[in-house]
Amino acid sequence: MFPLWGNGSASFLRALSSELVERSHDIAIVAPDKRILPGIKHYVVSPPQMGVFVGHPELPKAKRFDEMSGKELGEIYTSYLKTTVNAVADFNPEIIHVFHTAFLPGIARVIKILFGIKYIITTHGSDLSYLAKDRRFMGLINDANKVARFITANSDFTRKWYLDMFGLDQRHKSTVIMGGVNLEDYKKDPAEIEIINNKYGLKGKRVVLFTGRLTKNKGVDFLVRAASSIKGTVVIVGDGPERKNLEDEIKENKINNVVMVGYINTGDQRLFHAFYERTDVFVSPSVWDEPLGLTILEAMAAGAPVVATRRGGVLSSIQDKVNGFLVKPRNSREIAEVVNILLADDRLRKKISSAAYKTVVERFTWERIAGQFENIYKQFKYSTSEYLARVKGMNPQLSEQMRSLRKLGISVNI
Repeated sequence: MFPLWGNGSASFLRALSSELVERSHDIAIVAPDKRILPGIKHYVVSPPQMGVFVGHPELPKAKRFDEMSGKELGEIYTSYLKTTVNAVADFNPEIIHVFHTAFLPGIARVIKILFGIKYIITTHGSDLSYLAKDRRFMGLINDANKVARFITANSDFTRKWYLDMFGLDQRHKSTVIMGGVNLEDYKKDPAEIEIINNKYGLKGKRVVLFTGRLTKNKGVDFLVRAASSIKGTVVIVGDGPERKNLEDEIKENKINNVVMVGYINTGDQRLFHAFYERTDVFVSPSVWDEPLGLTILEAMAAGAPVVATRRGGVLSSIQDKVNGFLVKPRNSREIAEVVNILLADDRLRKKISSAAYKTVVERFTWERIAGQFENIYKQFKYSTSEYLARVKGMNPQLSEQMRSLRKLGISVNI
């Protein structure tokens, strides 16, 4: 539903797709983005307008879906449906993998009716937050959920949220497959770290980092308020609707140890990773129930000790005082206290970061995550054509009926 860069679900999709291509699968992506991923076929959706759940750094003027009229949503929906029908007819996939449980499951349900192709749905949590406010698609989604072969969630918290929203009768086919990281992205390059030091005046300084969208949910204002008590430089990488408010607060309170970097564009992704490698402490101050916290995993992979609020899916990756520190949400004083403890103790930072890295290696590499999805894909035993061939040998009358449907452009797979 979004560009292939700029948010957590996009990172998830890019990494999973790339890993599956490495495993010799044929992958196609339907998305509103013209940028190309190597080895992947792209079908570009061109909706009449782009929408967002909360905010997106590449879509600063986009309207929120929950603020759109029925006509606006209908026009977006039909643009996705048309592009997807054409993509399926051209690519002839065996599996549809739906990213987000907003209006896309309804698209997959139509594809199942028209082409007989099975599908799975992945919920990332932010979609559930949107659906809690705007329930117009709930009927379509409920029907799509019933027909979906599997539903995956990016954390135990998100799965529970999904089941609470859509009903426990989906429990038998729902499972947790978390997001991951590519460890090879986090190899400290002194030249790139030097670029960051020189450009942002960080040489010889302790660095406390936040990366992510600048929205109310992310709680970055509490990190900014903690900054004056933090014995280091707070670096904020990202953009979003809260950026101006944060800059105004920094100016009004004369906070002189915060650096606002802005959004790192697609061409500078390696430099984006280098920020993690440069940091001494990473802070995730979310004030909502973060479904997973992919930036937390990225920091852990880079060897940065993490301070995160005790909310939502974060508890799936952080064990307090073992591989990170958990603090109360909306508590600038506690953020500053814990960050300063870590900045002052090199041995503690090393101990925490080592445990964090071990956690990522054991549970959160894309190699492992892709393997879990691959095991689900393998359960889609027969493609539509293979299924028709099997039916032909077992039930000639049914086979003839299915051939008649195919003449009408309708393929059936049960």
